[in-house]
Parts: sequence; C-alpha cells; structure tokens
Amino acid sequence: MTRWLSAILAAGAIAAGPAQRPPARGAAPPRPTYDVIEKTIPELQDAMARGEVTSRDLVAAYLARIAAYDHSGPALNAFITVNARALDAADALDRERAASGARGPLHGIPIAVKDNFETADMPTTGGSMALAGFMPGRDAFQVEKLRGAGAVIIGKTNLHELAAGITSISSLGGQTRNPYDLARNPGGSSGGTGAAVAASFAAGGMGSDTCGSIRIPSANNNLVGLRGTLGLSSRRGIIPLSHTQDIGGPLARTVTDLAIMLDATVGPDDGDPTTSQAKAHVPRSYRDALKADALKDVRIGALKNLFGAAAEDNDVNALVRKALDAMKAAGAQVEEVTIPGLDDLLRGSSLINAEFKFDLSDYLAPFANAPVHSLGEILDRGEYDKALETIFRARNRPDSRESDEARRARIKRAAVRDLVLAAMEELKLDALAYPPLARKAAILGEAQSGGTNCQLSASSGLPAISMPAGFTDDGVPVGIELLGREWSEPRLLGAAYAYEQATHPRRPPSTTPALVDGKPPALRTVVVAAGSVRTTFVFDVTTRRVKYDVMTMAGADSAIAAAVHRATEGPNGAVVFRLLDGMGKPIPGDATLGGADAAAFESGKLYVEVITKSGAHQRAKIETGG
Repeated sequence: MTRWLSAILAAGAIAAGPAQRPPARGAAPPRPTYDVIEKTIPELQDAMARGEVTSRDLVAAYLARIAAYDHSGPALNAFITVNARALDAADALDRERAASGARGPLHGIPIAVKDNFETADMPTTGGSMALAGFMPGRDAFQVEKLRGAGAVIIGKTNLHELAAGITSISSLGGQTRNPYDLARNPGGSSGGTGAAVAASFAAGGMGSDTCGSIRIPSANNNLVGLRGTLGLSSRRGIIPLSHTQDIGGPLARTVTDLAIMLDATVGPDDGDPTTSQAKAHVPRSYRDALKADALKDVRIGALKNLFGAAAEDNDVNALVRKALDAMKAAGAQVEEVTIPGLDDLLRGSSLINAEFKFDLSDYLAPFANAPVHSLGEILDRGEYDKALETIFRARNRPDSRESDEARRARIKRAAVRDLVLAAMEELKLDALAYPPLARKAAILGEAQSGGTNCQLSASSGLPAISMPAGFTDDGVPVGIELLGREWSEPRLLGAAYAYEQATHPRRPPSTTPALVDGKPPALRTVVVAAGSVRTTFVFDVTTRRVKYDVMTMAGADSAIAAAVHRATEGPNGAVVFRLLDGMGKPIPGDATLGGADAAAFESGKLYVEVITKSGAHQRAKIETGG
C-alpha cells in the first residue's frame, strides 16, 4: 500500500472535535466534522487554543478533503505524496501543547510542501519519474524551520517537472488542474502547491521561484505569494533549477498567513552563502507591517513595459488596472511609467539554460542512492514527460558553465537591476506594478500564450509579491504583482494587506466545497418544465458536469427547438447548450460548464427557452435552490 493511499485511508478513521480518545473497539469511527475550508492560520490556532479542535483533527480534516477532491471528483492532482506520518506528528504536537503550550502561530498547523524541497520522511522527486522514491534522508532548511515552528508537513505537491516550466505537468505527478477552471492549468512550477492551498488541502504551502514559480501559481489560484530579495531565504535542500535565480517561499490565502510563514522560514543559513545579509534585514515579525492604512502615500508605478499590447491581453490589463484603482482609493499614488530599454535588457537575462544542467549534477553528486546523477541520464532513460523533451534537450547542450550566452546574461542582469533602481529613485517610486502573466491561465495541454513577466524580479534580485486582482468573466483568477527595492518585503506585505482589507479579493473555488458528513455534496437534481419540454438536470458541483435528460409532450403547437441560456446583463443571454434540435428531437447528454456558467447554474441565472412551431417562445428558469 502506498504512503499516499495509507494516509488517506487513515483520515477516514479519525474522530472530529476536541476529543482525543480513540473510538471504542468495534464502533464505527465518526468522520471529521471540523470545517477547515478557507480557515486562516490564526483562526486555526485560536480554535486549538480554545480546545475546540486538535492538530490531529485538522490533519484529518485536510486529509478528508484531499481524499474527496485530489484524485476523485474534480481530480486536481495537486499531491505526489501524502505524509503517512502526519497524524503521528499531529499527536505529538497535541501532547506538547497540553504539556507546555504552543511553540508559536504554526504549532500544529498542516502545511503542504513542493516536491523539490527535501524531506527526511518522504521522497523528494521534483516530479520526475527518474527520481521516484529518492530519499535524501534530510530536511531542506526551510522545511526544518517549519517543523521547528511546529508545523505538520501534510504532503508533497506536484510541480512542473524539475521546476522547468509554468503549467505544472510532470512524468511522476501528471497534470495538476486549476480548481477554478478544471480545463486550465494552475500555473507553475509550484502549481501543485497553488492548487492545494486554493482548495484548502492545507493551511498554506511552500514553493520555489526561479522565474515566477511562486508568483504565477499565486495569480492563477487567487492567492498571495512572495519572491523575496535574493538571499532572504535559504535554498539549501531545494533541487536547483538555477542557483543564480532560485529562491523558496510561501503561498497563502491571506497576507497574514503569508507573513506568519515568512517569519518561520526566512533568515541566514551557513549552508547558503547568499543569505549572509538576511539577518540584518529580517524584522522582528513581518506581521508588524500589516496595517489597514499601509497604502497611504505609497507611490506605485504602473509599468507599461510589462502590460500586454494585444487584444487578447485586455481582460488581464483591465483587472490589473482595476486593482490599481482600488489601491489608489486606499491612499496610494499611482502613475503610469515606462522604463526605456528595459525590454531589451530583460531578453536574454535568464541564466536557467546556462546553469540547470550543471546545478542538477552538482546537487545529485553527493547522493550515492540517487537513481540518476545528471540531466543526460534522465534523457537517456526517457524518464521525463514528453512536454519537457524540447526544453530538457536544449538545457543539456551546454558544455561549460562559462559561455558567451551566460556572460551576456550576467551583464544584462546587472544592467536590469541598475536601470530599475535608477528609475524608481528618479520617479520616487516605492513599487512597480504589472500583471504576472499577460493572459489568463491556458487550457490544459496548450502553451501559456502572451508571455510571463517573471524575469524582472528574477534578474534584478528585487522582491515581488503577487496578489489577487480579480476574475475574468468566465471565472479565471488573475493576479497583480508589486516589485519593490531590495529588502522591502515589509512594505510590500503592508501594501498587499491594505489592499486585501480594502477589497477582500479572496474567493474559494466552487469545485472543492465544504464536505458534508465527510463527503462531497450530493448531486443536485432539478426538473424544469418549459412549455411541452420537460428536462431533468443532474449537476455535480465538484466537476461542474451537468447531465440532462429531455422529454417532449405532443401537442398542437409542439416544440421544435430548445436550449439552456445564461442571462447576462439583462434577462436574456446566449445559448450554453442545446436540448432539442431544430426538428424537435431531444438531445440528452452531458456538458461540463465553465466557471461563469457553473456560477450561473448555482445562482439561478440559467434558463430553458423553447421555440414552438408557431414561433412562440416559452421560458422557465432553472431554480436550483443553491
């Protein structure tokens, strides 16, 4: 039995509520009843402090949600491994709380970790079949810090294989789905973490960012995520993509949760020389910067260079500018800015292609038990997802770390940093604002079109925070990114918090609702009669799939066409799917609704319209009672 399966099966046998005694032998154990959906870390901690719930209860509740929604229902596929020892860890922390109190705000809190962070008790695979079962025998620095703060590592999340892309597909983990639109990707490379946190599979999660891999999944999953100043957080124990650009950090549903996780994971590490300056710049607590008026007089430049110019970019641009308007209303000063020459400098400033092959080999070299020791071996074995073949082969070509391409990239990186800081100084700006992605998340299997703005923070080494900007008309989340000066994380977090308090942009995905008696909500059946057409709809909220059966009744003025419509601005709207063809023949079947159509089904904005032989139009609203 796999660790993933054994942990999930164990979740079904956990009692809910504050009671810590096991059920009587032979008794059917009750299912978890504590609702963790959308709970913040302070809320969970307060509930444990009051004795309403234990860490064991929390772990059981999250495991129940994973069991219901990760490989079943919407099948988000966010996890590669679920921690079979998570319940034991929670029990130990509950005993410690009873004996000596909580260590701090993360005591007993379940956290998900991207599967390129080393964990002593679970494999570390990077999503690669070539590293299946690889046990490094130690915790990454940030994982060690989380455990030291009392967090329970609930499992390891899927990622774009070896962190080498932004749509989160891997040979070991498969394709992770976006919980807001199951037909789209969740961003990457930390897409498993993004989907897991958005779906309340954990209280928060850890990701890594080499070029947008924290910020893009945050944008695509209505979350907040921070790429800190290079050197703020140790990379020791994270499978490298590019040591020049890699950094690890949290993704969370709220800015407060993000700050709590940052407090636990940042700071100097002798094993990572880039963190030598961190101690002088880490505050007592990042939570001290979280004030509702923190946007007052903050000067933000809307960086026109990084806004898309194509018609397909308009949806994202409009939402980002709406978010900037909200910041302005909260006290910020916002102006449009252009930095001449920035676009040319950003092109070719990445060192991933030059460093990945060598960094991966250096990382694997000390592990005699590693299944492979190079990117070349992975390619030779064919143990990679086909979506990665072109990029892996390109990154396996360099013969040396030192190349003309690498030297040019280093020169451009320094120039990017100098140019950005000079522009911010000249214009007296505290932050630059732009969309993390020019367009919304791509459909599964398609490349992310429109480009990413990940390179500005990665090349300059300056910190950037991604936060929710809103939703497109079809319900896909979009983010906005703020980039600040080095070590300005408190100011960025303060701005994000003030924006969050003013707009409350967080919205949970409808595909992973609260469990009912430990199970997903029951299928919803609705019968609608419009004229001579009677339709039975059966709707699964977790998959957004609606099955329908159509019956017609004979009459003098029989129906010749019928369809389901979605009301938009007024009472009328376009056809969503047909129920009768143009000759009155029923078309039973099923349809998977997009985000906007699913929301309309739930809110009673879908209706059936029937057209009869005489030209009469008969209408009936689909009343779901939702």
